[in-house]
Amino acid sequence: MSVPTKPVSQKIELADGLQIDFTRMGKGEPVVFLQGSGPGASGWMNFRYNAQHFVDQGFEVIIPDLPGFGDSDKPDTDYTLDFFVESVVGFLDQLDLNSVSLVGNSLGGAVSLGVALAHPQRVEKLILMGCGGLEDVEVYFQTMEGIQAMTKIPLGSPEFTPEYLKEVLKLIVFDPKHITDELIEERYRILKTQNASVFGRMRIPNISSRLNEIKVPVLGFWGAQDRFCPISGAEKIVRSCDNAKMITLSQCGHWVMIEYAELFNRECTNFLRENS
Repeated sequence: MSVPTKPVSQKIELADGLQIDFTRMGKGEPVVFLQGSGPGASGWMNFRYNAQHFVDQGFEVIIPDLPGFGDSDKPDTDYTLDFFVESVVGFLDQLDLNSVSLVGNSLGGAVSLGVALAHPQRVEKLILMGCGGLEDVEVYFQTMEGIQAMTKIPLGSPEFTPEYLKEVLKLIVFDPKHITDELIEERYRILKTQNASVFGRMRIPNISSRLNEIKVPVLGFWGAQDRFCPISGAEKIVRSCDNAKMITLSQCGHWVMIEYAELFNRECTNFLRENS
């Protein structure tokens, strides 16, 4: 699979002064992609194997870097769910987007749910992959190997080398072929600019008890070998949401959209068209 070239990104300033870096492609029904957490994470690196397919199928693709990640601002603040949700809503306001479909992986999944709960009129459909925010914090830190490795060495420590980053990222996928030298180089570039607060002061609550409030159609994906978010979250979504479909994959980790890009792209665009 060839590596797509990143289009020229743009920056936009929110009402609170926060600058968000984002990529915008295509025309049609707007779909906003929200990336996961992790050292060196960014929107484009999460969704570069998906963006063009959505564009080819007639959707507008908008991929921001969440605050604290990518080339967006990285303030020294509490990275709460409310902070992320209001940043996303402020971003939509600046782009004059009244309602969108949201695609969220991991932290981005939790933020997508948070937006749908706090501002239901702004969300048309939800696509969630290895979604965060469905367990108590202690479950993630005490039982998930990937979370433990990701937070074992603080950002900014000389011990957090490119070699260590590679070992952490290998835990994200089932097949390590996806962790390329090019990926490590880009993520390490971003990692060196990150504020340690993004992990040390991140607070994402367990919102699984509110899933029954989600009324929009939901499509979910989960890898059985996910070492970051337990697959029990998949059952919580389909049991609690009124209109949810879940696809689980045996030989897959936390990055369904990368490890099974063709399947993901096809199922997502079919879902978005069927639920228009």
